[in-house]
This record gives sequence, C-alpha cells and structure tokens, in this order.
Amino acid sequence: MLHIEFITDLGARVTVDVESEGKLLDVQRQYGRLGWTSGDVPTGGYQFPLENEPDFDWSLIGARKWQNPEGEEMIIHKGYAYRRRELEAVDSRKIKLPAAVKYSRGAKNTDPEHVREKADGEFEYVTLAIFRGGRRQERYAVPGGNRAPTPATARPAPTRPQPAPARTATVSRVEEEETPF
Repeated sequence: MLHIEFITDLGARVTVDVESEGKLLDVQRQYGRLGWTSGDVPTGGYQFPLENEPDFDWSLIGARKWQNPEGEEMIIHKGYAYRRRELEAVDSRKIKLPAAVKYSRGAKNTDPEHVREKADGEFEYVTLAIFRGGRRQERYAVPGGNRAPTPATARPAPTRPQPAPARTATVSRVEEEETPF
C-alpha cells in the first residue's frame, strides 16, 4: 500500500492510501481536480515533454485551465494565474535549447528567492511548468482526450445563452384624478 500526502486548497494536510503504483496517477487526478496538490513546484517548474502540452492533464498537479476576461487561456495553481509563453529554440555557441512552451507568472515579494527567475531588466518570474523536447508520455494526457481533434470529431465551442430580449412595458395613460382631500 502506498501513501500520498495532499495539501488541500485550504492548507490542510491529508494522507490518502493508494492500492498500487498503477493507481497513483488516478488518485492524483481525483484530488487534483479539487485543487489539492501533492508537493511543491520544483525550482524552474515541472518539466514535461513538449508533445504533452496540448492535452496535458493539469489536475495531476492540482491545477486547472481558466479563461481570463480578455479571453486568454491561463492555468490556475494554488490561487495564482500562469500565462502560456512560447519560447523559440536557441542555438548559440554558449547554449543550445529546443523550442518550448512555458507557463509562468510575475514574481511576488512573498515568493522565495530560489523560485524566482530573472528576465530582461528588473523583472522576475516564477515558472509552474515547462514543456520542452522529450518523448510524449500518454500518462500525462487527459484520459480519453484526443491529441488534436480532427474536423470530423471536433465539437463546436459551447455558446453562452443569449439574454432574453428586453421587454417593453406597455404604459397606459393614467388620467389624473382630483384627490379627495
């Protein structure tokens, strides 16, 4: 029997028994959908293969997708919103890196120094996850999800119900009456 410790979205520590290692990711998904996490984000963020980015199951790390008011899709994790950033491949004498997709946010004063990364100028950021290189791992994909839906299987985006047309009230002309007092 395995034991996994979760931290709830309200900060409580909960230990859950897992039958076998084959059930571990299922348990992480189950409690991750509630926003529970099973560990700290590693320095530099979680590392996953680039091919897993389009259908990554964010519940594995206690995160979820969210769309901000401007329509930008973001990832919510422990109350912070992370933006998707595409990084171009780097090929120089000093460093060679393949293209990547990174989910990060601006650093806060309360963030520990070891998780802050320097950017151009004075700006610092914190990375939740980076998808780069590697071989696709089906275990990280949304169960039953398609990697890239084809037009025949793609579903139209859900539409919001439209508000009912405004009703115009019919106002009948009221004759002014002489008050009895």
